[in-house]
Amino acid sequence: QVEVVESGGGLVQAGASLTLSCALTGRSWSSYALAWFRQAPGQDREFVSAISWGGDATYYADSVEGRFTISRGSAKNTAFLQMNDVKPEDAAVYYCAAGRPWSSGDYTMPTGYDYWGQGSQVTVSS
Repeated sequence: QVEVVESGGGLVQAGASLTLSCALTGRSWSSYALAWFRQAPGQDREFVSAISWGGDATYYADSVEGRFTISRGSAKNTAFLQMNDVKPEDAAVYYCAAGRPWSSGDYTMPTGYDYWGQGSQVTVSS
């Protein structure tokens, strides 16, 4: 069993930066890719960014490309989403997910992930 725990959400001013963290705990988190999805009120959950187990492949939604950076910690069971130049449209609940996507396309799909965190609220003030 794998547990996913997010942290780092909160209130941020538009144009500022925020870092979200994700940690995997449990007995067998080895080889899991990690991803961030987000869901704003009244909207579907959408892909934000993902990183492979080895950290050699990263994926970004067009809306965050160039502003957000995903990385893994040295211990591999952690991931970070560095959010720069945050915009009002980035406000949402951010979910970290862990899984073993079969193909590059699966990295951007919720179905590519088996374990999800409870979500971390990001609020943007303009």
